Amino acid sequence: MTNVPERGRFVVFEGPDASGKTTQARRLAERRGALFTREPGGTRIGEQIRDLLLDPTNAEMADRTEALLYAAARAQHVAEVIEPNLAAGCDVVCDRFVASSLAYQGVGRELGIDQVGGLSIFATAGLMPDLVVLVEVAVDVSLERLDGNHDRLEREGVRLLDQVNDAYRRLAAADPDRWAIVDGHGSVDDVAVRIDAVVEDRLGW
Repeated sequence: MTNVPERGRFVVFEGPDASGKTTQARRLAERRGALFTREPGGTRIGEQIRDLLLDPTNAEMADRTEALLYAAARAQHVAEVIEPNLAAGCDVVCDRFVASSLAYQGVGRELGIDQVGGLSIFATAGLMPDLVVLVEVAVDVSLERLDGNHDRLEREGVRLLDQVNDAYRRLAAADPDRWAIVDGHGSVDDVAVRIDAVVEDRLGW
């Protein structure tokens, strides 16, 4: 008989800009021996799309174009990196996934959760994370951490961040078995301890 590897665990970190989620996602992956990756990006094609999306000079980009580019980067990411690694038994920790599109484009850009959700299902072939860790910080903390270094989306400021934070809370409330909210205030080590406790409790990992 052929030994089929046990499927890897898929953990996604979500949160507003400058919430500290990227740092925490990297640290968790290092502590657990998992693959760390990010969105948009994670592949050669995805990183090229990322440059287009975040370039402040692309201010004329239409909202639907933005949503489609995120979906395109995600489709490549799932096909080339995430799904093959999970199938091979490797645990994957990803900085942002579908929920970012639901929050930023579905709500923030007012394109609609259902419309953006349908696009995301197509892009991912229905792949869902085992756990979504929402690192939550206040809007004023996010803006202070950005300290004027803003990409194209971060230049939207308080209005977009408020909408995104509210969207994340609603997504978490609608799927509490998959989502866990972690307080992102305090030192990096303090937040890491909270995340470790959540991951252990939810996944035994």
